[in-house]
Amino acid sequence: MRDTIAILDFGSQTSHLIARRVREAQVYCELFPYDAPAEDILAVNPSGYILSGGPASIYEENAPRIPGFILESGQPILGICYGMQAIADALGGEVAPAQSREYGAAEIHVDDGDGLLEVGSQQVWMSHGDRVEVLPGGFQVIASSKNSPHAAIGDQTARIYGLQFHPEVEHTLGGGEILRRFVVDICGASADWSPSSIVPKAIRSIQQQVDEGSAIAAVSGGVDSAVASVLAYRALGERLECVFVDTGLLRSGEQAMVAASLSPLLGGQLQVIDASERFLGSLIGITDPEQKRRVIGEQFIRVFEGAAEHIRRPRFLVQGTIYPDVVESSGKDREVAARIKTHHNVGGLPADMDFALVEPLRFLFKDEVRSVGRELDLPDELLERHPFPGPGLAIRCLGEVTLTRLEQLRRADRILTDELHSHKVAQAFAVLLPVRSVGVMGDQRTYGETIALRVVATEDFMTADWARLPHDLLARISSRIVNEVSDINRVVYDITSKPPATIEWE
Repeated sequence: MRDTIAILDFGSQTSHLIARRVREAQVYCELFPYDAPAEDILAVNPSGYILSGGPASIYEENAPRIPGFILESGQPILGICYGMQAIADALGGEVAPAQSREYGAAEIHVDDGDGLLEVGSQQVWMSHGDRVEVLPGGFQVIASSKNSPHAAIGDQTARIYGLQFHPEVEHTLGGGEILRRFVVDICGASADWSPSSIVPKAIRSIQQQVDEGSAIAAVSGGVDSAVASVLAYRALGERLECVFVDTGLLRSGEQAMVAASLSPLLGGQLQVIDASERFLGSLIGITDPEQKRRVIGEQFIRVFEGAAEHIRRPRFLVQGTIYPDVVESSGKDREVAARIKTHHNVGGLPADMDFALVEPLRFLFKDEVRSVGRELDLPDELLERHPFPGPGLAIRCLGEVTLTRLEQLRRADRILTDELHSHKVAQAFAVLLPVRSVGVMGDQRTYGETIALRVVATEDFMTADWARLPHDLLARISSRIVNEVSDINRVVYDITSKPPATIEWE
């Protein structure tokens, strides 16, 4: 079994970044809710534990606590912010509200880093209102700041450490190296993990789950479903049937491109089902984005169930669920986090579906999925495609989804992607807003709808920044959309980062 670091999530919005940094150190890790069953956590045979930050105060009555089996494990433990305070409280120290809250950049001074921190001064990122006032027995101060005399603490004998600051965020200079020292030098985990290394294990896992049965794979045309489907095909061969559903909510030319690129990698076993009338009919009159997702999720399952009746009655459904889907939907893997939105393949599926889910990419980030795809020899035309949500254009067509509005959106989206052909961005798409405004075309008054352009730069899609495109490029895109797409007389550019916004509008 590979070395694994177990990260316990106490509700921090940056828990996923801890996982990112650990994996960047080439050490495998998994993220668990702090109150996950002990058997689930111990099943990965942790080489060490990292406790995340969180919004609670440890001295509150119902504040989350560290599970006893972790403190008794004898394995190294690193607590970050709330995690540090939870360690101090559990081991006999004292935590209290700080006289001065500390948010943002701070400078810490390290006299003896105890193998975790480098001696000297460095910039870190603080975000806390409480602090450790009295250290537990056996602990020493290994770093301090102006407002945090106990900015980092450690018990070298027990191999338990606490950081008041957040090493996982980029604002802490050298934070990734701090986490690397903990997982590699202190925990002794081997730095030999890479996304591509999961391929043999994922194939074995699929084979064990499906056993002698058969499965059906949901192909959406996006990177995630393509990689998941090819993985499942490598595992199951002819016992896998891949179904690409044309929902009527696809991008321009998507069906033909996906079928031509993916079918050869699936042994020619790609069935295309045109269910556009069914999906569009189910969306009539619906404007709420969560309801759209639930309706689309259910329709997908019903289509797959119908397809399965003509195949081999497979009991398993292969999906391209990835880690950002799980985090934003706050499914069973993140009970302490707020739900941002329901992803149709995480929280939007009907409870009465006939399938058990197979999700081989569930704990991978988008860039890691692409690495797996390269290991599987998927072509760049599939791997480098911009992410496309499972509900398709329905959640980029704000308001009611109609054939006319979908066609407007498809044309605008195609213009955007055509003009961006020489600019490498992580994701770009058009959004049709249910907002009309007055305009003038050919000396005539118009009252048309609005297209918003969303173009972002990101590595893991958990955080993102808007792309700084040249103004002349934006002007050309705007001009083409207004002139070539009917009933559109205004184009706006979304300059909001994630957070506070999400990448998709719905």
